[in-house]
Amino acid sequence: MEKKKRNKVNDKRTYKITGLFIILIAIISVFLFSVLKTISTERRIPSHNSIIHDRSFRGSIISKDDYTLSSSLKTYQAVIRGESIDPGKKEMFVKLFSIYSGIPAADIEKKFKKKGKAIKGNIVLSRNIDARHAMQLKSLAYKLRKLHVFRSTKTRAGIEVMYGLDIIENGESRRFPLKDVLSPILGYVGKKDEHNYIRPRGKKGLERNYEKYITSKKDGFFQGKRDVNSRIIHDKNSIKKQRVDGMDLHLNIPLSVQRRVEVMLDQMKVKLDADEIIVGAMESHTGKVIALATSERYDPSHIRQKDIPALNPKFSEYPYEAGSVLKPLSISIAMDHNLVTPNKWFNTHNGYLMIGKGHRISDDDKFASMTVTDIIVHSSNVGTSEISWLLNGQEFREGLLKFGLAKHSGIDLSRDLPGSLKPVHLLNNKLHRANSAYGYGLTVTFAQLFKAYSAFNNDGIAVTPRIVDYLETPRGTHYKLQPKVNDMQATSKKTAHMMHNILLEVVKRGTGVAAQYPGLEIGGKTGTAHMAVGGRYVRQYHSSFYGFANDKFGHKYTIGVLVIKAKKKYKYFASQSAVPTFKNIVQILVEQGALIPDPEVLKKIEEAHMHDEEPKTVQDAVRNEILKNTVRKKPKKGKKKVKKKKIPVEPALPTTKPVPLPKPKFENIEDLF
Repeated sequence: MEKKKRNKVNDKRTYKITGLFIILIAIISVFLFSVLKTISTERRIPSHNSIIHDRSFRGSIISKDDYTLSSSLKTYQAVIRGESIDPGKKEMFVKLFSIYSGIPAADIEKKFKKKGKAIKGNIVLSRNIDARHAMQLKSLAYKLRKLHVFRSTKTRAGIEVMYGLDIIENGESRRFPLKDVLSPILGYVGKKDEHNYIRPRGKKGLERNYEKYITSKKDGFFQGKRDVNSRIIHDKNSIKKQRVDGMDLHLNIPLSVQRRVEVMLDQMKVKLDADEIIVGAMESHTGKVIALATSERYDPSHIRQKDIPALNPKFSEYPYEAGSVLKPLSISIAMDHNLVTPNKWFNTHNGYLMIGKGHRISDDDKFASMTVTDIIVHSSNVGTSEISWLLNGQEFREGLLKFGLAKHSGIDLSRDLPGSLKPVHLLNNKLHRANSAYGYGLTVTFAQLFKAYSAFNNDGIAVTPRIVDYLETPRGTHYKLQPKVNDMQATSKKTAHMMHNILLEVVKRGTGVAAQYPGLEIGGKTGTAHMAVGGRYVRQYHSSFYGFANDKFGHKYTIGVLVIKAKKKYKYFASQSAVPTFKNIVQILVEQGALIPDPEVLKKIEEAHMHDEEPKTVQDAVRNEILKNTVRKKPKKGKKKVKKKKIPVEPALPTTKPVPLPKPKFENIEDLF
């Protein structure tokens, strides 16, 4: 019995010792864990070291004549703790902050309340303060402390702390100093959050297409020991890492040309009462775009709801049925197959031709027969159809593909739609092939035709339009990027020269006479095409003129004009809308020295009119030249015969069902920010 009692006592002691040992181990474990946590956790004690971050910037976009079109700036936010402001000096704080920041006092006052109650915690007064205002507000914060505007407050731990006005770097904003100039080519940006630091991100145009090149690369910093005033000491132990900014984009477009073209388009839009006018001019040999403009522009820094339709650049995102400007392409294909020459005659059936049952092709000008040259000069649908029937569907389609239709143009914008062509089995049908030959039943973009027409001014080579000339690194190294789509041999050199001469005739005696400019070589083709709405053609028009302007000194430019829905009476005709706009562009290029009229021609004009009033401008000289070439009939004696004004005839409606155009996809306004 005693032995059992003794064992029980021993067991109890063992349990107690074991329990104490376990408790001791637990206490030691907690102690060690606490020590480990203290070691591993960053302690909020004054440090002997300090670091200054140097955030990298997005690259700028710069015009040919060195104007900054888009650049980046640091942004700051202003933060104040509501309860830290002395109530008796709050009004003074609001007024001073308003003066220094440029923000209305009423807007600042609203920040201090939420649902009618005063906010005691942190209040963000503004998140988008530029560097200049940030510097001023930092100075204000120091002055406010001197004026005892702030008071100390207790933390949850009971420690008294005085909070002031904090100006904190919070991101980078995109700046477009010239507002709507070169929009929507430049595009616009949205925002991306990188660890609570906001950076811009390209959404459209050049900002989007060159995102990976112009975006900021690597942040820099400067680290070292600090002195009592918290300034970093520069010594052998300090570390400095250089930031790497994004590349700058240098454009082929001079601002001096671009802005004049934009102002001219604004005036022409009002004159024609058009929905939009799109134009472009580029060097025919190199593809360097020297002007690319639209009448529908916006300020990328302040996008409004009504700007949304203009955000998508129509240069490469607006497929449409072009009409008669397709005729030179269609006829060039037949020339390449040695089926026609400029002087070959065709029966044009007095401008009226039936195909099958109930389908007809008609012309505005009625001729029994015409040469190939006159078919283009007088824009004959019947003659163009006759020529297209010399080809089969496969040959015709492959010829249009060589010109770049139904393909990406390669223009360096964020989106480049290919348009559409009918399949071979439909193009083997005479009616479908005829309609496509004179510009219906297929869709093209401005950029595609812009590129295709350069072939007629460049030995048959269609050059890819290039907006950006080169990229430049922060160290000054230049890089040239190859276009996504290369130049292409659209037609033979022989065919290109023949068509070049035919397009000159269009301007000399056809629908493009208003584009004449003394001392320059001007050629091109007009097109007035019905628009398709809801699957039916309506009395609304796309009016266009694509061509070239050259001088004798080697300057050669391809120029394109597209007028969308001109509503003034008779202005929907390309000869009344697109051609005068083309002439205005030529005038601007002359004024800027890009084109130089032949001095000998101008001298002859001056000599021929030396007895008349001396022309004060080049426009006067042009008018005099046209008057000189106009044959004036002598009036007959007797009763004067009143000549009735000739009313223009609307282009005949196409005979085939229109190809539905893709609806433009517009972003929601929320996607912009």
